[in-house]
Amino acid sequence: MPSGDRIKTIVAYAHESYSEHEGGQVADYIPQLANADPSMFGITVADASGGLYSAGDADVEFSIQSISKAFVYALVGEALGHNVVREHIGVNNTGLSFNSVMAIELNEGHPMNPMVNAGAIATTSFMPGDTPAEQWENIRTGMSRFAGRSIELDGAVYRSEIANNQRNKALAGLLESYHQITGNPMDAVDVYTRQCSLLVTTRDLAVMGATLAAGGINPVTGKRVISADVCRDTLAVLASTGLYERSGDWLFEVGLPAKSGVSGGIVAIAPGKGAIGTFSPLLDSAGNSIRGQQATAHLSRALGLNVFASNVDSARSNGDD
Repeated sequence: MPSGDRIKTIVAYAHESYSEHEGGQVADYIPQLANADPSMFGITVADASGGLYSAGDADVEFSIQSISKAFVYALVGEALGHNVVREHIGVNNTGLSFNSVMAIELNEGHPMNPMVNAGAIATTSFMPGDTPAEQWENIRTGMSRFAGRSIELDGAVYRSEIANNQRNKALAGLLESYHQITGNPMDAVDVYTRQCSLLVTTRDLAVMGATLAAGGINPVTGKRVISADVCRDTLAVLASTGLYERSGDWLFEVGLPAKSGVSGGIVAIAPGKGAIGTFSPLLDSAGNSIRGQQATAHLSRALGLNVFASNVDSARSNGDD
């Protein structure tokens, strides 16, 4: 990563460059999210040593939504191991929308990856805990360790979602019919809806992502959250599925494992270097923040974060040993 002063300058430039973009629309299928202020735009970069660099509405709280899928997957992977989560949840992109029923049927009833709703609900059902209440608290405290602070539920968002998530309930019921979910499917949907309603800021997202970048050690608290092996697994899944059916385009243009959420958040991770957290509620047709994508793409280039970009050694490129 460049020096702290250089990162700060680049983050400020990215915010200024894309703050006036007016395209897209806020999520309206969850009534509470339809109230989001479309002008909001925040960015934070966290490096692997704990430095934080922000611009705009970096301290504004919003519900984490589908970004929670990545961190719950990591927590479940830590608890159950590599083979269990791969066998029961999968790692391949569906090529379809995040709430697709067809993806389950085309895969013989099996969820294909943990970053779409069906796979995420199945993942949540595997969370350790003797009761749904214990599962929920294990998720909340685990995600708080990622963030380096206690994060809490947005009750209004939770109530709005639970009253309008018939499709998720149908997905859970379908998974149960194929014996691909643990416990009561409606309990799994409820806990999943709660995890999506946790409040975070772009600073939180950047720190959470930087924990994955740093091999599972939170760079702010210095405490280990998960193992390096689980970080590797989580980042691999994010690279292939984190932006749904746009994941290939994202990797081609930005080159970072990432996850988006319909409230307007994006977290992108550069292994060994750090992470970017952005927030802007204006979404494209796939449910990804437009300003967030633009800013992250710029930061990936300007900070040299693209995992596929390599600098060839000049001596070797000239034919020397």
